Amino acid sequence: MAIGFLSIQTRTAHDALPLGGAQIKITDASGNTVYRLTTDENGETPSVPLETVSRNFSTNPYFSGSPYTSYNVLAQAAGFNSLYVSDIPVFESETARLPMALIPMQEAQRSPGQAEISVGEPAVAMETPRSQQGTIDSPYVLRQVVIPNPITVHLGAPNSSASNVQVSFPDYVKNVASSEIYPTWPVPALTANIYAIITFALNRVYTEWYKSRGYNFDITNSTAYDQYFVYGRPIYDSISRIVDLIFNEYVRRRGQNAPYFTSFCNGTSVSCQGMSQWGTVTLANQGLTPIQILRSYYPDDIEIAETNAITNVLSSYPGTPLKIGSTGLDVQTIQTYLNRIRRNYPAIPVITDEAGRFGDSTLNAVRRFQSIFNLTSDGIVGKSTWYKISSLYTAVTRLAELDSEGNSLGIGTVPPSSTLRQGSRGPDVITLQYLLNVISEYYPGIPAPAQDGVFGSGTRQAVIAFQQLMQLNPDGIVGPLTWRTLYQTYLGIEQTVPPSGSDSGIMEYVVKAGDSLWLIARKYQTTVDTLKKLNGLTSDLLNIGQVLKVPVMQNGGSYISHVVQPGDTLWLLSRQYGTTVSAIQKLNGLTGDLLNIGQVLKIPVA
Repeated sequence: MAIGFLSIQTRTAHDALPLGGAQIKITDASGNTVYRLTTDENGETPSVPLETVSRNFSTNPYFSGSPYTSYNVLAQAAGFNSLYVSDIPVFESETARLPMALIPMQEAQRSPGQAEISVGEPAVAMETPRSQQGTIDSPYVLRQVVIPNPITVHLGAPNSSASNVQVSFPDYVKNVASSEIYPTWPVPALTANIYAIITFALNRVYTEWYKSRGYNFDITNSTAYDQYFVYGRPIYDSISRIVDLIFNEYVRRRGQNAPYFTSFCNGTSVSCQGMSQWGTVTLANQGLTPIQILRSYYPDDIEIAETNAITNVLSSYPGTPLKIGSTGLDVQTIQTYLNRIRRNYPAIPVITDEAGRFGDSTLNAVRRFQSIFNLTSDGIVGKSTWYKISSLYTAVTRLAELDSEGNSLGIGTVPPSSTLRQGSRGPDVITLQYLLNVISEYYPGIPAPAQDGVFGSGTRQAVIAFQQLMQLNPDGIVGPLTWRTLYQTYLGIEQTVPPSGSDSGIMEYVVKAGDSLWLIARKYQTTVDTLKKLNGLTSDLLNIGQVLKVPVMQNGGSYISHVVQPGDTLWLLSRQYGTTVSAIQKLNGLTGDLLNIGQVLKIPVA
């Protein structure tokens, strides 16, 4: 039996916060448990081996069976709704990395819900007709070719009521390539297909194909109109490595700037005028290069161009890689970004090199960052590493900014009594926009409106998206029910996710010689069990230099989350955590002793 590999990553807030200690269960197609795993402080599991079928089947266009074996994954974390991803294709010798973005429970939610994602077969195995239409040689709309970061994807046909999601452009391309084709194909075939995928998306953005028709997205995931995208699916390493190298390169005709309209189909059960996906495998096996493969389907004068215009990036890539011995402002920028990111990802070592000098500690920090985020761990800051560091820095600092804004606004726990609609203005609109901004960090289908105190079309779109997601009447009007749901969602986030920054209620402690969990617990007025749960520890063993998360006193006390298990009672929990039954009842608003399995309780700590 052949072997493939699967690794799971549990994170939230656009990867800004890793979820260590999440419980992972991997099952086969019959529901049998294959693995039970716990994520580490980076929210990751080890890469585990899984039985599958020979990769030769996935390179044969005439094979009628399934060229892979499917598995399912369930992720659970205290204070978060569960996520179940089914029908995950595992291929021989390929590593699939599954990102699982967990969403915090609402304040009034007594037990976790469960979202479900079905991955299923790639588009190349489907027999659905494709009728992609686009602009090939018409005048441009935008002045230059720009990488949309993020790109907004509509999860359905253009005129459907499906939701939108925003993802980084490299992640979008990796997702589409993993959803369209098999990762076992020869590298030239994979590269040619990825060039077509990148260029197709950039053509949609460059010509404003959907925006000019009144839609509020860049592209759909419908194969009938665009290219396949499955939100929340796993990404294969063989595809990820290629995308990291070429995500800002595209196909154009010589003498033109516009991305060529690179339509495609599988070329076997579905025919089209563009590229044959299966045909690229045949040509690659004949020794053709990616550009030669592309010229077999598109005009002979096409070429590969590059654009370094990327939206929402704080600092542009300097053009040459940074490595040991590099010096200057670009090195200092990366050092600053990594030292901030490590506050959320403490596995990244502290950089002690002189500012602007790429020494050994900078090298170690870059390598650890690359390994955490599935980049080539060579310690060199090329364009893919640069943009990943920049985008993650933006995400973690955005959370810190929102925490600060929340404190200054004094949001409280009681919603305003006003009814807001498009055209409204004033402080309550600012409160609304702030709530939507926070929620949008954890719910990818909700756009973040500008916080300007004016209820314009952008705020209305965000309100409607929130109402649709919460199964409310999507009228774009913020009345009592929408206000209440907004506050329940926001307060659920506040209670589950520690604020970002030094005043978060969670501090970092570096283990020193002679330390033990018992001594650290005594020093910071907490418990050994609390430290273990907070850090995902399964034993009392500590290493010198290890970074621990420690709860600190804030506003009269702090608390941790506990998911109620079979046999739990308030009395047993009070003994376990060194508190009282009445303290737990008061903190959770309980009037009796009844508990439900899966219920999330706040447990007061010292």
